[in-house]
Amino acid sequence: MTDIRIAVGGENLIDQVTTDGDTVSHPGGSPFNVAMAAARQGAAVSYVSPISTDAWGQMLAGRLTDDGVTLTGGRNDLPSTMAKVTVEAGIPSYVFDRDKTAERAVTEASLLRAIPDDAQVVHTGSLTLIDGADAAAWEATMAHLYASGKVVSLDPNVRLSIIRDIHSYRARILRMIRRVHVLKLSDEDLEGLFPGTPEAEAIEALRAATPARLLVLTRGGAGASAWVDGSVVEVPVHPAQPLVDTVGAGDTYMASLLVGLGLMGYLSPARLDTLTAADAQTIMTRASRAASLNCERAGCNPPTEAELAAATPRTPERT
Repeated sequence: MTDIRIAVGGENLIDQVTTDGDTVSHPGGSPFNVAMAAARQGAAVSYVSPISTDAWGQMLAGRLTDDGVTLTGGRNDLPSTMAKVTVEAGIPSYVFDRDKTAERAVTEASLLRAIPDDAQVVHTGSLTLIDGADAAAWEATMAHLYASGKVVSLDPNVRLSIIRDIHSYRARILRMIRRVHVLKLSDEDLEGLFPGTPEAEAIEALRAATPARLLVLTRGGAGASAWVDGSVVEVPVHPAQPLVDTVGAGDTYMASLLVGLGLMGYLSPARLDTLTAADAQTIMTRASRAASLNCERAGCNPPTEAELAAATPRTPERT
């Protein structure tokens, strides 16, 4: 195990995935997947959101603990969040049921208690930030952590189809990106935040709005770009062979960015200020390979540290 300490919070849920008429249930949720993927790569991971004590919650908790994640967010008797996922041509679409569920029962105080003092980076994003008291709690928590000198990571994972008040949601995300060190989003997320804006203009608006030292934009099969140290870094996608589905690919990529930053000694605000374009390219290349390995299996099933090492040239470690 590496000496990389990551705290992750946000939704945990059950993906009921239907592919070609067959339905199976998987533990999931974007931050949940990030926690699992980072732990499989050898990081010491704390999951800081609550998990239900119901039968589905037992499955969720078991998946994380089996992969070595420490559950610091506690358990409660509220139901688990459920997601109906339909996969067509390898691409998932989602419908969620999250009203009064376990993972939403958080406050700023409860989140700060659940985040270990020695965590080097805290990550969140996705459904957790859509609306309600939990979204407000997460916004306040991340602002507090940023001000206190903790590395803050965000992947908004915009899902316009389930957002009721898109203006309030966009305003929250645009506030939060002003206090992050690591920001990843997809080209679809960018369009969701800056609708009708040409990509180049949207990127300039995003860069002007965030102090993120590592800003990564993923484009599916077209690879990923990052803006680091005054340079643009372009990394092609590693094709999955074969492609089974893309469930959890972005989450695996996100986790791999954080672990990669840790492997190269960048998980502090001061060290991130020294991040070079060359090192960012190394980290992104590793993340792309991890995501492609995930896509070669059904559902979110990220590679282990050993599997990724076997498929990727060794990442140099920094001191």
